[in-house]
Amino acid sequence: MKVLGLHHISLVSANAQRTVDFYTQVLGLRLVKQTVNFDDPSSYHLYFGDATGKPGTAVTFFEWKGAKRGHPGVGGTHHFALQVADYDCLLKWKRRLVDLNLKVDGPLDRHYFKSIYFQDPDGTIVEIATIGPGWTLDEAPDKIGTEYREPPPQMMVNNRDEARIQAETWSEPVPAITADMALSRGMHHITAIGSDIERTNAFYADLLGMRRVKMTSNFDDPNSAHWYWGVDEGKPGTLITYFERDPEKEGYAQMGAGQTHHFAFAVADEAEQTEWRIRLSKAGYRVSPIMDRTYFKSVYSNDPDGHIVELATVGPGFSADEDVATLGTKLMLPSWLEPQREMITQRLTPLVVPEWKPPLETNK
Repeated sequence: MKVLGLHHISLVSANAQRTVDFYTQVLGLRLVKQTVNFDDPSSYHLYFGDATGKPGTAVTFFEWKGAKRGHPGVGGTHHFALQVADYDCLLKWKRRLVDLNLKVDGPLDRHYFKSIYFQDPDGTIVEIATIGPGWTLDEAPDKIGTEYREPPPQMMVNNRDEARIQAETWSEPVPAITADMALSRGMHHITAIGSDIERTNAFYADLLGMRRVKMTSNFDDPNSAHWYWGVDEGKPGTLITYFERDPEKEGYAQMGAGQTHHFAFAVADEAEQTEWRIRLSKAGYRVSPIMDRTYFKSVYSNDPDGHIVELATVGPGFSADEDVATLGTKLMLPSWLEPQREMITQRLTPLVVPEWKPPLETNK
């Protein structure tokens, strides 16, 4: 039994078409599945990712038409991060996004990586982060995550130099997403908010068997603990991080547009899911039955602050019911909902799905 890494994150969108346009046209991800929320077939469930939507690249959305914006807090997420190779890619993304009239914060030095931040149309905070330099910058490989690491004082000073940060960008316009910029590498990490970092550590390290790879403080709020957990050496794409916040000051998450409904970790197969169900149940956590999501099987539980956490199998994948070449181009329904297709489609606003081209193709 082993958590393999991140599988997907599922967020709430108030407008499906607007979300399709942003994640495909602005960020260059592929819409790999156009389906419905299996538990509420009156609403879309859209999946974005790399060419096939492999686990770790998938960012998904439930459409709650016209939903009011939610609010982050304890029991919710703060942001999710996508990964790029290096700092040049980060600067290219900043230039592209700013030229598209998005407000971009950064680049900021996160010591173990550098990153920029912006918001999608529903207010979700999205981060783009470099894959390095990594956790061994201030700890030996066999010691990562074992001792508290103070945020470097000079880094903290540098991150407050707003004029320098604002001026730091790519020198030329970036109208098209080049191959080196492609966000199809997948997620870098997901950052959630908890009320007791030691209790959160017991859930991820002791119960789920993930490795704590860093104990530090929130670089923007040094009085708040910020811990990271990952798989093996904690490579990007396996990472979950938590800010520790006081619920009386922070408040609790309020679900709505721009907020995370749940996030999922990848596990090998249904046999391991069965074992995970037993382990979670014995530890006193709520756990759902194994549920068939067509493209993977799922079980759901909650972290100690109530955030929904899913364990999803790596397969069979999004080509289970359509060819890779046509992924995401039409509404797909599971077999048990197919008899209701006409009724379901009447409740949905048809989507215009832009043709997807991989970055290399775009730049020929």
